[in-house]
Amino acid sequence: MIYQTFAKLYDELFDSELYLEWRSFVEQQVTDKQLPLLELACGAGRLAVLLAQDGYNVSGFDLSDEMLSLADQHAREADVTLPLIEGNMLDLSDLETYHTVTCFADSLCYLPNEESLSTTFEQVARHLDDDGQFLFDVISPYQTDRVYPGYMYNYRDADRAFLWSSETGEEPHSVDHDLTFFTYNEAKDAYDEVAELHHERTYELSTYQRLLKTAGFKQVKVSADFGKSDIQADTTRWFFVCSK
Repeated sequence: MIYQTFAKLYDELFDSELYLEWRSFVEQQVTDKQLPLLELACGAGRLAVLLAQDGYNVSGFDLSDEMLSLADQHAREADVTLPLIEGNMLDLSDLETYHTVTCFADSLCYLPNEESLSTTFEQVARHLDDDGQFLFDVISPYQTDRVYPGYMYNYRDADRAFLWSSETGEEPHSVDHDLTFFTYNEAKDAYDEVAELHHERTYELSTYQRLLKTAGFKQVKVSADFGKSDIQADTTRWFFVCSK
């Protein structure tokens, strides 16, 4: 399962500054903090905890029980209340309705195909208040087709190393990330290796707009740079604000 085997390492190495940017994006759009907010694919709960600390009525939802365990740990360390729900975003039938649903860190790009993306949009729309909104981001085709192919990133400190390489996937606008972690095992005086292949796929902007309209969203605004700029041909990540 994605992230299941190295959730803690992923959590520790992720750029924490990005969570502050996502929080600012939410703050731009959600003015009433008491209205219920659901963060889909909340992962280790870093953003949800920031929102809870800021007074938002937020709950976290994720497929990975290991990520949710980390989210619970971070919430307790921050001394905030953070309800957590384990589930698949393709089926939100057991959930209540929310005023805002969010889904960041291009989590929607891990869905396998256009049908599953459409299903998720429909599920979100059904669980939003009539005046609710859906906030999310995805990587753009420019990112998958121009930036990621051949991309490499290596990290090393005293006890661990992280290798990341990316190559073009089989489907249009898709990419495969080969992620490998090495952590020092003192008992064995050797490094333990954990590796996973992550597959992301995105679509043309018109596809997202069409699927959102079909799901019941009447207004869709798209921006770049966490809502601070208009999108350009070389924009790497799109930010959506969708209203029913």
